[in-house]
Amino acid sequence: MTNTGNFSTGDSSTGNFSTGDSSTGDRSTGDSSIGDRSTGNWSTGNRSTGNFSTTDYSGFGAFNKKCTPDEWNNAIKPSFLYFDLTEWVELCDMTDKEKENNQSCETTGGYLKVFKYKEAWSKAWDSATDKDKKLLYALPNFDAEIFKEISGIDVNNDTKKIVIDGKEIEISDKSYQELKKSLL
Repeated sequence: MTNTGNFSTGDSSTGNFSTGDSSTGDRSTGDSSIGDRSTGNWSTGNRSTGNFSTTDYSGFGAFNKKCTPDEWNNAIKPSFLYFDLTEWVELCDMTDKEKENNQSCETTGGYLKVFKYKEAWSKAWDSATDKDKKLLYALPNFDAEIFKEISGIDVNNDTKKIVIDGKEIEISDKSYQELKKSLL
């Protein structure tokens, strides 16, 4: 368990009184939710019982539209949806800046890196397989705009912006992934 929230029982949770895994919402029982008092998963709406919900409403649904629990439960969920908001970084993998900002790393052998919600989404998306991305699009009521609002990821735009010598350049997602691998 890597919790930073008070009275939290969910793994990788930063929300207070949360029982949902990877949740930043207070009193949330939904996994990967940032909405307060949410029971739905991957939601930003407060008091939501739906999945991928950005609105406050009662009733079960997905992407702000009604769907039955059976429809949702029978859908195959992509594995990248189950991401962590925290990650242990070993001392040998830390940058100089991380060592400077986490002075106890010499004693602890590293530090617990906490990701912002959309940063964690981006990290998960970047590691998602094409098969997992297709599973996302097949979820009941999938809506690219709602997904973007929740995750910050524009699935309709397969380009990435990088900055080289102070200039912003757009490259394809495939080229970005190849560049990223070459730098590792």
